[in-house]
Order: sequence, then structure tokens, then C-alpha cells
Amino acid sequence: MHKITYIFEGQDTGPVVIEANDDENLLSIARKANVAIDAPCSGNGSCGKCKVKILSGSATGLKTRHIDDESYAEGMRLACSSYPASDITVLVPDIARAYKSRMKIADLSSKSEVEIFNNTWREVLSAGLSFENGYRIAELSLSEPTFDDTMPDNERLMRAVNAHFGTSQAIISYHTLKKLPIALRSDGFRAKAVVKLENAVAHVLDIFPASEKVRAYCAVIDIGTTTVSAIVSNVMTGRIYAKASSGNGQIRYGADVINRIIESSKAGGQKRLMDAVIEETINPLLVSMCQSAGISAESIYEIDIAGNTTMQHLFTGVYADYLRQEPFVTAFFKDANIKAGDLGLYANAAAEVLLAPNVGSYVGGDITAGTLASMIWDKEEFSLFLDLGTNGELVFGNRDFLLTCACSAGPAFEGGEISCGMRATDGAIEKVAIPDPNGAPELSVIGGGKPVGICGSGIIDLIAEMFRRNIMSPKGRLHDGHSRVERDSYGIGRYILASSSESAEGKEISINEVDIDNFIRAKGAIFSAIRVMLNSVDMDMSYVSNVYVAGGIGSGINMRNAIRIGLFPDIDLANYHYIGNSSLSGTYCMAHSNESRDKIFDIAENMTYIELSNISSYMQEFVAACFLPHTDESLFPSVFG
Repeated sequence: MHKITYIFEGQDTGPVVIEANDDENLLSIARKANVAIDAPCSGNGSCGKCKVKILSGSATGLKTRHIDDESYAEGMRLACSSYPASDITVLVPDIARAYKSRMKIADLSSKSEVEIFNNTWREVLSAGLSFENGYRIAELSLSEPTFDDTMPDNERLMRAVNAHFGTSQAIISYHTLKKLPIALRSDGFRAKAVVKLENAVAHVLDIFPASEKVRAYCAVIDIGTTTVSAIVSNVMTGRIYAKASSGNGQIRYGADVINRIIESSKAGGQKRLMDAVIEETINPLLVSMCQSAGISAESIYEIDIAGNTTMQHLFTGVYADYLRQEPFVTAFFKDANIKAGDLGLYANAAAEVLLAPNVGSYVGGDITAGTLASMIWDKEEFSLFLDLGTNGELVFGNRDFLLTCACSAGPAFEGGEISCGMRATDGAIEKVAIPDPNGAPELSVIGGGKPVGICGSGIIDLIAEMFRRNIMSPKGRLHDGHSRVERDSYGIGRYILASSSESAEGKEISINEVDIDNFIRAKGAIFSAIRVMLNSVDMDMSYVSNVYVAGGIGSGINMRNAIRIGLFPDIDLANYHYIGNSSLSGTYCMAHSNESRDKIFDIAENMTYIELSNISSYMQEFVAACFLPHTDESLFPSVFG
């Protein structure tokens, strides 16, 4: 056994010490000790993001291509491929640990996001879906018990509730029953009850003395693969009282859902993944929002959740491995009578946990909720809805039909599989312009200052600008003769975004031809999926009237550049619409409108799911799309015109 000490650059927290065997790598040891180290590839050695520095002691393991000779001599190692050979002290660099807390997330407090959110709500209501979810706070006067009337408290309450609402049945929660005797007698059998009316049944969720001020709230949460966003609102009025966002704590188990499913299938894996999203992510958000709003967690009576199918399985602790195995069967499509207390959520234990319905293994509740928010289900013209995050999900159709599919674009849009790529955190280049092909590029960096790497929106700009300036061929090969283009000893070209003196860490930031190829494959996966969906109903791009783009990366995308590289269809830019976190706004509608919830379930039940792996033409479309912008120039007249 060896003693492993993890210390953290730029952090006030003390060291973490754990004992481990020499057959465990430093990444797996860190996970056991709950030390967060960024590992988008979940430790298979392909991404090179889990860099740590050995300060003392020794470690074994092969040198990897991700660490140059100078850095290796200084003690830099990949945590996933290094094994302790003695007691060692490991420095976890700031960039490897702070990826979660510093992640750039669309902020609901910003003017643009608030406007998008409110517009979504207005559009849903204008479609004829009512603002009604059945929640009420009832003021009740009950007859007091006597020797002639010894009716139990619960029956007395049920009789009063049925009389008040004209319902035929009242059901009292266990939480209410525990409080009932004292609450009724505190104000002479005058009380206030929090009730949800549903199909002539009154569900009594809580009870208070009549003199207490009572408010009822709900929490709406979007569980993204990379980020989690949440709001707390008054369950009856819809007024938002608090909002919060965070990186998903599951990130350290891999950037993509497949790696997380694999991790969850290991011994103790389901609990690790569940704890990462609930204990480390959602509960802290709920605590923060309750404190900000000045409310008690006990007053949260409903939690509405949207997430992709894998996130919903991992959130609920349901075995997820069959999602990735043919024929890709889910454990559930719809919610399964879950209460907050079942999952240990920071809310009223009896609060109902409602999940937006899934459609398939790789199209989940985030897409059904987002489709509601996009409003394409209520339009005559044909529209395309795109949610680009860690995964790529697409919906096409109108009020008559909806098609959906998911494509394996990989983590490139989040900066994964790119040598200098990173998520959208402080130090990431998010916008790029190249005014002069032989001059320095103009960079916009999140948080200001010198850059550390480049995130997805910045990569889209960079690829588009290099192609536009003839620095790069349609196949992604860099042309020699440009001041920022250099080649290594193997002949692989790279474009230098920032020299060592221009970067925050004193190391060159560049994108090479391997990176470019990875990104072109990612964009090719998206565009070819669009083509296959359209072809399946004998349509082409001319049928697409509007494109609605959602997801965190959508807020930073330059739509013109996305078209230029062949990621998005070449239609009028005026017909592109960024609709923010549509998963969150759609789920908010579900929480405050029973008809909106019914519509989301109707969308899910009537949406046709296309499994791309079963369509032979998909690979042909994919190969054709792996050029800039495409092998078929007629698809992009504005680029070639």
C-alpha cells in the first residue's frame, strides 16, 4: 500500500490523503477519494486532459503523446496512465479541478435569457394550453372533536377538504399525517392545507395552523450531460424566486454518456453516479436556491426533471447498461411514481418527482421538453430543432408529424478530442476572427486575460475562418506558406492560435490536422443526421423553413460560420433562432400547466424515433459531409456563390 497525497493548485482546501495499491492509477484513486480531475474520455488515455504533476515520490506508466519531453521532465503525467511506485504527492492543476465550478452556463438572469424564457412561456400559452396545474392552498374550518364526535383527525380533514373542493376523494400524505394532530389544534381546528387536485381527487400534501403564512414552490431542473440548471418558482403563480447552475458532478466519470454507463455498471458504480448528480450537484443547487429565496426545503412540493435518457436513468439509480446494448432498450420512458424522499433530494420528502418522457435510448426528456418550447409542433411550416451539447439530438416536422434522432458527434463540441480543446470555462477562447491570413487571429476569451485553450464555439469560428481565408483545404489540410502554420517532425500541420508568450500557461495553443479531422467528423455527424431524417420522408433542405437551436453551445455559435463549415443547413440567417435552454423552459411549462405536461407526453408518444445505425445510407451521408462544407456544393450556395 502507498500513501497518495493530492494537493490543489489555486485552492484553499487542504490536501486529500488516501492509501492505494500500486495496480490502481492516479485517476481511479482520485475518484475513490472524491477528488475531481477532469477526464472527458473517462481514463482511456485518448483526451489528455487529466494532467497532474508528481511533486514527490515516483510513479510508473508509459509516457504519452499528450505530454512533451520538457513537461514530463518536470513531473507532469496523465493521471489515468500513472501508477504509484511509492508514497507520492500529486499536484492537481487548477484547470483540471476547476472545470466544473467555472463552467460557462447560459444565465437565466441575463436579459437575453430572461426574454427567451418569458417568450417561450407566452408562446405556449398562446397555443391554447392553460395555466393550471391543480395546486391550491385551502383555508379550512373543521368541527372540533367532542365526546359525541370522535372522528379521527385524518377523516375530519378529508371530509373538510372534499367539502371545500367538491371532490369525491381526498388522499393525505404521510408527511401531512405526522403534522396533523398539532397543526389542527394550534388554531382551534382552523388550518391551511396545500392540495393538488387531480381527476376529482384532492391530494393533501401539507397542513399548517391557519395563522401561518403558507407558500408552495416547485423546483424545475435540467440535468444536462455537462451542466445542470435549475429554478425554484411559486407552484401556483409561476413567479421565479431563485435560479442556479453548475457543472454536472458526473463529468469526472467521462464527458459522454457511454463512458458514464460503463462506469455505472462497475461495482458500486450506480451509487457513485447517482451521488455525483444528486449529492454533489442537485442538492447543493437546491440548498443555494432555498437560501437565496428565503424559503424552506419543506415548501418544495414538486420537482420537475428533464434530461437525456441516460441522465434520467443515472439520476434515479436505475441500471442503465442496456441503453448502450442492442436493441437499445430503456428501463422506462415515463416517470415511475417517484418521491423526493426516495432519492434523498433536498425538498419535501413527499414531493412528487416528475420526469419529462423519453422517446428512445438516446432521445430523452430534455428533447421532448425542448420540442414543446420550440413550438414546432404547433406550426404549419416544417422546422428543424437542434440541441447541441455533449450529444446531438434533432427533431424535424410540424403539427402533422415529428421525426427525431440522435447522432454520436463525440465530445468535440465541448472541446474534447481536440489537443488544445477545453470546455467553456474561464480561459477558453470562445470567438475567433482572422482579419489577415498571415496576421495574428483576434481572440475572445471567457473571463478575459490570456487564453488557456479553445471551446466548441471558438473551434467553429476557427475552422470557418481558416477555410474562408484559404489557410485550410475542404478536407481539413493546412496550407503551407502562412505565418501561423507550422509542421512537426511527422509532417502534421498545426495552426498557432497563441504562442507560449501569448498563453496563460506559457505553452503554445494550436490546433492540428488531427484535431481538425476530429471536428469535421463531429460536424459531419450532425449534418448527415439531418439529411437522413429528411430523406426518410422524401424531403430535402428546401423544406426547412426555420431552424431552432438550443443548448449551451448554441448561445455562442456564430450561425454564419456554422453554415460555412457545413454544420447547419444553408438557409436564410433570419430563419435561425436561438431558443436558450429549451429543456428548462419546456419543463417549467410542464410544472405550471397540466395541459403543457399532457402535450409533452403527446409529443413523446407521437414522435417517430429513427435509429441511425439501422439506416444504411447514413454512412454514405456521413462520408459526404466530412468535407468543408460538403462534397455536394449545391447544398451550400451561399458558401460557394
